[in-house]
Amino acid sequence: MNVMSKPVILTGIRANNDLTIGNYFGAILPIIDMAKTRSDEYQVNLFIPDLHSFTTPIDHSLLYDQILHNARLFVAAGLPLDNPDIYLYRQSYISAHSELTWILDCFTGFGEMSRMTQFKDKSQNVYDSLGAQDFELPDDVNDVKQKKVNQTVSMGLFNYPVLMAADILLYEAQYIPVGEDQTQHLEFARDISERFNNKLGDTFNVPESVAVQHKFFGKDQGLRIKDLIDPTKKMSKSDDSGRGVIFLGDQPSAAAKKVIGATTDDLASVHFDPQNQPGISNLLQILSLLQGRTLEEVSAEFEGQSSYGDFKAVVAAEVEKFLTDFQQKLSTVDDNAVIAKLEQSEHDLIPVANATLLRAQQAVGLRQKV
Repeated sequence: MNVMSKPVILTGIRANNDLTIGNYFGAILPIIDMAKTRSDEYQVNLFIPDLHSFTTPIDHSLLYDQILHNARLFVAAGLPLDNPDIYLYRQSYISAHSELTWILDCFTGFGEMSRMTQFKDKSQNVYDSLGAQDFELPDDVNDVKQKKVNQTVSMGLFNYPVLMAADILLYEAQYIPVGEDQTQHLEFARDISERFNNKLGDTFNVPESVAVQHKFFGKDQGLRIKDLIDPTKKMSKSDDSGRGVIFLGDQPSAAAKKVIGATTDDLASVHFDPQNQPGISNLLQILSLLQGRTLEEVSAEFEGQSSYGDFKAVVAAEVEKFLTDFQQKLSTVDDNAVIAKLEQSEHDLIPVANATLLRAQQAVGLRQKV
């Protein structure tokens, strides 16, 4: 295999928690389509970012199985294991990811990480989740809450953009498809590579800018599935209750019941209007994706229908059918073939990652320059 003979596209999805139908249609399928259509011209690095998986608290007894399950989901969704230009690998199995992160940490400012929007948002989520009932000093709730947040929010969450930069720079990746919530991290990867190169000499390939990424992949991120209970927020695999989330591992009949219980409105008229009818609009989007039809076609078919119950029943039936079919495909995935692909990809990419790490080590004086 002639690794790195082509420009590199790099992408991945965290391994913790079961993935949702939002992840499936919004990330997995687009990634697989991209890998299939671009692997003639590009090397596609599809990695499982398992080190990123516990930047927030998880059940560690489940992680190893979830990592393999993550890979199996991609295969069930159509990822070809026999394509030599698609690499499927586990981040933690290539130690250069961790080693380069430490070097980059030492060239990263505390203020830079403090300004990262995702860090601030997730920290605020921890703060908001702590109620006064959690504390013994009700008069000092805010101070005590902040102390508990400081103990709960890990350094891993704080500086994981540095690890993300290492993920990218190790393979000289030019193109990294990221959502809007990750563009700040991609710009940081560019900043830290340029800073390092300017200070210590050309070491890293600087990835393309966000504007170029959008031009390459297309800025349109497609339809975004919302939570069934609160359709003003996205469907998240980290949702604690799971009531508004359709997971790929849900019992099909249970998922159908979630749809039946979805939040709608009192207008009694099916119409696509995300602002005023977010629940109905979300169900129309889900139905469009499941049936492989345009949103316009689906909306026209049900426009003005007054019985939300009948409309929900149609969506519920499609959800149940999709999960039944997908879980059948998942059950036929050959685990030995998946593990063999992971191990071969890791074997092929370790020398590539180590070569980049060595350049960085030489630049900072840890290794002798040849």
